[in-house]
Amino acid sequence: MTMQRPLEGIRVLDLTVALAGPYGSLLLAGLGAEVIRVESPDGGDIARTNPPHVGKNGIHYGAPEEGDVSLTILNRARNKKSVTLNLKSPEGRRLFLELAKQADVVIENMSEGATMRLGVAYEDVAKVNPRIVYASIKAFGEPSIYPGLKGMDVLAQALSGIMDVTGFKDGPPTRFGLPIADLLAPLYACNGILAALIQRGRTGQGQHIQVSMLDCLASLVAEEHFDVSQAAGYPVRSGNSQDRLVPFGVYPTRDGHAAIAGFNPVWFRGLLEAMGRQELLDDPRFASRGPRMKHADELNALIEDWTSGYATVDLLAELGSRGVPSVPVRTAVEVLNDPRLRERGAVVELEHPSLGKIGATGMGLPIHFSACKVGFDQPAMDLGAANAAVFGALLGASDSQLAEWKQSGVI
Repeated sequence: MTMQRPLEGIRVLDLTVALAGPYGSLLLAGLGAEVIRVESPDGGDIARTNPPHVGKNGIHYGAPEEGDVSLTILNRARNKKSVTLNLKSPEGRRLFLELAKQADVVIENMSEGATMRLGVAYEDVAKVNPRIVYASIKAFGEPSIYPGLKGMDVLAQALSGIMDVTGFKDGPPTRFGLPIADLLAPLYACNGILAALIQRGRTGQGQHIQVSMLDCLASLVAEEHFDVSQAAGYPVRSGNSQDRLVPFGVYPTRDGHAAIAGFNPVWFRGLLEAMGRQELLDDPRFASRGPRMKHADELNALIEDWTSGYATVDLLAELGSRGVPSVPVRTAVEVLNDPRLRERGAVVELEHPSLGKIGATGMGLPIHFSACKVGFDQPAMDLGAANAAVFGALLGASDSQLAEWKQSGVI
């Protein structure tokens, strides 16, 4: 294993805020890119005020005290260098473009039109650095197909159809339990950035990558043929069961819930044998997958009646002995405390820049390489903590120049 990381030598200028953008730059940082996060000197990313905060008095949801840091920032700003620049000032814009001359990537998720108003849009950066790979993450595209609508995850979920297909058929549309639009769009953006860097290696030319949160979710909804199913009379929402694969879903137990996958003929036979209902193999309603889908409610009711009489551990033992894939439905806290997942780096313990480990979990980098190490090993920086290092190393700024810029509000 080498200590060199896959993106070592790639410099990223990070103009992101909130979640969608910062998660994208976090992934690039974990892969080894030098990520320089450019924030406003008057407070930086709005997420810096997100509760809970942590400081000398521990983790709390009260008003932040001096020296407190938001857990959001400790999670999303790891492995990044924090600098401040007032991009609304001519000098701040000039300094950003000087940095851009020495960068490989710019990533931003500002509100529509903001980069153009500030003079740091792709066209501005490409004039000084034609090799730049410039990635924009927007909620509804740019120009937006919903002009004036703020780019919030819940709005993207509502417009994408993902809410319509989530929940029980006799219940309301349901929000996905995570900010899935905010988390999915940066994954596509990172794919685009890496592809553009590979193409630049062949052509020497950079380009502009645009990713829409709504587009990304809509493309996932299109993975299932809901239009065909609805035309055939099937509801688009089926709760904890995927009726196309029934039995395939979540079933109640005496002390919790279990997920069972029994659509394979061998698994289905094993499930019915465990239930003592082998005769259902010859029932025309359940003998094959097509009819089973039409009679999913009836089959699920029979399975639920059986599973609800078992403790979860006993149910899983019974199904496991017959080769039927099944697991308990775990709580989020159980997952975050799973030592195997911690060992694999899927979840990690967050660190405060000065206090060290704080007893809270953060996102890991769930990609494993055979010839190098990746991950988040540098705690989040305080706002502007890398000003001297970055502006000194890349722009040759002296201490007196830094002091002058700070006095005038440029940094």
